[in-house]
Amino acid sequence: MRIQMTVNGVDRTADDVWEGESLLYVLRERMGLPGSKNACEQGECGSCTVYLDEVPVCSCLVAAGQGRGRDVRTVEGLADGPDLHPVQQAFVEAGAVQCGFCTPGLLVQTHALLATSQRPSDAEIREALAGNLCRCTGYEKILDAVRLAADRMAVPEAGP
Repeated sequence: MRIQMTVNGVDRTADDVWEGESLLYVLRERMGLPGSKNACEQGECGSCTVYLDEVPVCSCLVAAGQGRGRDVRTVEGLADGPDLHPVQQAFVEAGAVQCGFCTPGLLVQTHALLATSQRPSDAEIREALAGNLCRCTGYEKILDAVRLAADRMAVPEAGP
């Protein structure tokens, strides 16, 4: 089957898609966007998290056909051209990137969190990232990165 969708702001088409293919497979293998990672294939680790119509989803659990006519944003789509998004930059600077396998999902989920909460508490950060597993860290650097990104992205409060 043929699937047309908007990916990172660009209209894209994938041909000869098998009914059982996941959105993750189509993004990585058919569209050449390897950022989202294929780890557990069960929606347990969060490494494949992408936006589907501005809602974060585990793309390994989404049938490719469900993406037809919809808007998909991957970790590659967070950056503004060559400039990293503040979330991406914070992860680099805070040392939150270890092997990198979990990083794409953590970036997308952090981006989603900060779109709805300017100054999340540590409990809110932990809750938002609970579906994203990292085997390399104790998560402290990841929390530091989220806090750093939140500080940089926060809109200053209006004064008197």
